[in-house]
Amino acid sequence: MITAIVLYFAVMLAIGYYSWRKTSKYDDYVLGGRDLPPFVAAISAGASDMSGWLLMGLPGALFATGMSELWIMIGLLMGTWANWKWVAPRLRSFSEVSGDSITLPSFFENRTHDTSRVLRVVAAVIIIFFFTFYVSSGMVAGGKYYESTFGGNYLTGMLIVGAVTVIYTLIGGFLAVSYTDVVQGMLMFAALLAVPITALFVLNNPADIFSFAAENPYGPYPEANPTYFNLFAGVSAVTIIGNLAWGLGYMGQPHIVTRFMALRSPAEAASARRTGTTWVSVCYIGAVFTALVGTVYFSQTGAQITDASGETVFLDLAKLLFHPLIAGIILTAVLAAIMSTMSSQLLITSSALIEDLYRVVAKREVSGRWLLLASRGMVVAIALIAVALAVNPSDTVLGLVGFAWAGFGAAFGPVVVASLYWKRLTAPGAIAAMLSGAVTVFVWGSIDSALTELYEIVPGVIVATVAMVAVSLATRAKPEAIEQFNAAVRVNDYAMDNPTASFDDALDAVEGRNR
Repeated sequence: MITAIVLYFAVMLAIGYYSWRKTSKYDDYVLGGRDLPPFVAAISAGASDMSGWLLMGLPGALFATGMSELWIMIGLLMGTWANWKWVAPRLRSFSEVSGDSITLPSFFENRTHDTSRVLRVVAAVIIIFFFTFYVSSGMVAGGKYYESTFGGNYLTGMLIVGAVTVIYTLIGGFLAVSYTDVVQGMLMFAALLAVPITALFVLNNPADIFSFAAENPYGPYPEANPTYFNLFAGVSAVTIIGNLAWGLGYMGQPHIVTRFMALRSPAEAASARRTGTTWVSVCYIGAVFTALVGTVYFSQTGAQITDASGETVFLDLAKLLFHPLIAGIILTAVLAAIMSTMSSQLLITSSALIEDLYRVVAKREVSGRWLLLASRGMVVAIALIAVALAVNPSDTVLGLVGFAWAGFGAAFGPVVVASLYWKRLTAPGAIAAMLSGAVTVFVWGSIDSALTELYEIVPGVIVATVAMVAVSLATRAKPEAIEQFNAAVRVNDYAMDNPTASFDDALDAVEGRNR
């Protein structure tokens, strides 16, 4: 098992080294030269999105509570499809037409022609704040992984997983993150099929998975759960709405939408959408069946699950079902999920610190070499802060992810959509949306009342949208921003109508090459 894990680490570091050799410019480090093939973009977006939640949080919640936890999965699946359909093509076009923006904060600034720099700074601060919690959730998952897999110390595991992730992200940048994501995504895909399918062959009666938990005590639980298979049991309409609303968050996740900006052309978003939606659908099915199989397997065999919360059900099944070498390979899928998300988040946060804060505050030009070194230094600094937060985790992996997901979804989601579809968006309107959305999520998540049963992303998105529209209508959109918006629409339409043309051809077809 250790051999398999060491080999996996070696492959990740080798990809990091290869990407380092290919990354000579600062822009390449941040966005990979906008040359990402659709398959790579799709799997990279999916892998960086899912994190340890897919193999630990989701199967654990389904195992412990039942099918009422499926609403989150349904909402996320719809959000994945919608994001690739309506956001990806336009963001690819608009981000390059809008000053060749390489980060989300710089895109917001260039799209609205904000000369005050306030919009860009606010966006960067929000990224740094919420991604620190997000990276911390990955550290927590890494520590739990090490505890469950090797019976080792939580802190040791967290440091090992964090160190390898930091190294390949630090040296290889966007290309390393994207191409390691592909390897990691395919590992996750294969593992989520292998574990439940193999377990079904071990069970005395595989059909029991569709009834056992409702009729018998299972796992660490002394009583049956009669409502286990009821999607509506124990959850109110408010909770269902809140769980479905996880799908709203997709439009505002910087580590996902950055892949859209890096596509070779807007037309390739359609192919990426099909690949990405298929990948995530199969992974979800595997996670569901992992939980279902676990309810029977642990009772039938008498084996013990490591964590009563259920978050180690996938890890425990893999260790019990397979030879240690094969189990080690399968268990690298959990590492893959954890590390793919952490690496993306580290890179985005580093970019926000250097590209969107330092370069704005410093007000002077510095060499590309210095920017590269500074970005790499920030990757280490952010990781150290995340480690400090994760040393004594006070929440589950899903809880930490949920807070950060809501923060980004509310702060950035409405602004991303409006940037691409509403020419009247203004910089003050975007700032009002970000601040009100982020504050609403933070306050709503801190209040303990019946109202807060509703996932904080819902009030966050509503408040942010109202604030954005009201302030934008009360202020004047700059004529040059509207002109640029119209040019971006023409470029995008040309690119979508001529899928074999390069993006430069689309720019040439629109007068003035509005870069």
